[in-house]
Amino acid sequence: MGEKIMYDTIFARSFSRYDQKKLGYGAFLACFLIALSFSTVFKPYLGPLTVNKRLSINDGLKMVRANDTISSNATFFSNVVISFNATVEMVSDGSSNMSSTSRNDTIGSSTSSSKTLGFNYTNGVIRNDTRLMPVLEINNGSSSQQGQGGVPEKIIEPICNIQGRTEFCEMNGDIRINGKSSTVLQVGMMTENSSWIIGPYARKGDREALSHVTKWRVKTGVKDGDNGVHQCNRYHGVPAVVFSLGGYAGNNFHDYTDIIIPLYLTSRRFNGEVKFLITNKNPWWINKFKTILRNLSHYDPIDIDNEQQVHCFPTVIIGLKRDPKELTIDPSRSPHSMKEFRQFLRTTYSLKKTTAVKLTNNNRKKRPRLLILSRKKTRAFTNTKAIATMARTLGYKVTIAETDSNVAKVAETINACDVMMGVHGAGLTNMVFLPSNAILIQIVPIGGFEWLARTDFEEPSKGMNLRYLEYKIKTEESTLIQQYPPYHEVIRNPGAIAKQGWDAFKAVYLQQQNVKLDIHRFRPILSRAIELLHE
Repeated sequence: MGEKIMYDTIFARSFSRYDQKKLGYGAFLACFLIALSFSTVFKPYLGPLTVNKRLSINDGLKMVRANDTISSNATFFSNVVISFNATVEMVSDGSSNMSSTSRNDTIGSSTSSSKTLGFNYTNGVIRNDTRLMPVLEINNGSSSQQGQGGVPEKIIEPICNIQGRTEFCEMNGDIRINGKSSTVLQVGMMTENSSWIIGPYARKGDREALSHVTKWRVKTGVKDGDNGVHQCNRYHGVPAVVFSLGGYAGNNFHDYTDIIIPLYLTSRRFNGEVKFLITNKNPWWINKFKTILRNLSHYDPIDIDNEQQVHCFPTVIIGLKRDPKELTIDPSRSPHSMKEFRQFLRTTYSLKKTTAVKLTNNNRKKRPRLLILSRKKTRAFTNTKAIATMARTLGYKVTIAETDSNVAKVAETINACDVMMGVHGAGLTNMVFLPSNAILIQIVPIGGFEWLARTDFEEPSKGMNLRYLEYKIKTEESTLIQQYPPYHEVIRNPGAIAKQGWDAFKAVYLQQQNVKLDIHRFRPILSRAIELLHE
């Protein structure tokens, strides 16, 4: 204790209070410098921190917009995966600035190109989910081919389907389309060359339909400088869908089952940010369905067959997706459904009625509206007025109408009705505009139409939330009895005519036959429809 007092006395005499403070501060600074030197000496032995984070779209875009050059040995980007639903535009001006593409076109040149770097990769495996938008993956030390700015380019296999009722391919990366030669090229993204032919019309196997469809050659694995590989004249910052208006376009049934519904299935995921490249252009068809086209794409369709320029896109789908069944979208196999498609039509044409009338015994003033689809040429009712008179006695409001190319007017007329009846034919396709729980009555002519009636309208009506009734006419109700004797094959054995081929069947039963309904025999069908509206 005495020694400590002596030490404190000597220390106090040797230094003033101010000098003591200076000495304390100096000691603290010396300790800090020693610790810093220790950290510097042993830094090489400290393991780097691994960053492994899946970023949101906003954070990901902020990162890739940084002006710093991304090099192949950039430690910060090691093991970073950026996932976002946007196409990335690579600007080859010596830097690696990236930005999400906008709706406006960018005219391509030697100083600008676009890459969509793959689908959703996990450990190098492509997830074949066509509903996913492209993913940018930056992986330090990858063995993949190095792209612009040191970013490795993943090998992007096209996602193709050549089975079922249609064939299509979805391609990503540097995709170039030459309308003059009907070719689609995937440039520089593949290890092996591949080539195949696609007819972009959703009725595979139908030789008659495909004989009117331009065949397109699809090539992958080509490189700049290869023979036939042209430079981009015009670059588009949005995806493209290539499809044909050949085939049976112009027939209302095929317009919807082969083109409109498949186009909806193929392009809806892009929410309008997609361009339609039409081969076998049909101006009349485009004008008829212009309202639907405008609601699926924010851009004017391109007549690709007559384009002199080479158009380039980050994503191209050539051909259309479709369900194997007619007028159908199976929600178990697709992110969409016929319910959703019909809502799209209601929105597109501003249709007011969503559900058919609900009849009750307490309100007998409500009267359901019946639409009788009339036809002028074939399979027409020859006693339309008598049918309408009988229907009114049952309590119907009756509308008699023939469909035409004014889709908006047709949609409004049909949407206002609770029951629609007509002879088997393309006009019944307009059931897509009926309100939910409405009733479709199909009149089936003679000639073995049962399978057509079932596949074309009965089965599809179920997916549209409609009720279905069917009336098969007797021989006496067909005008064919006036053209052929009772013992003729046309009357006695329709199967023999069908064996002669579709053209023979069509010439007799589709083009020569009209219908005179037996009013008394048909009346119970309309009565049953009223009962269904009570349920």
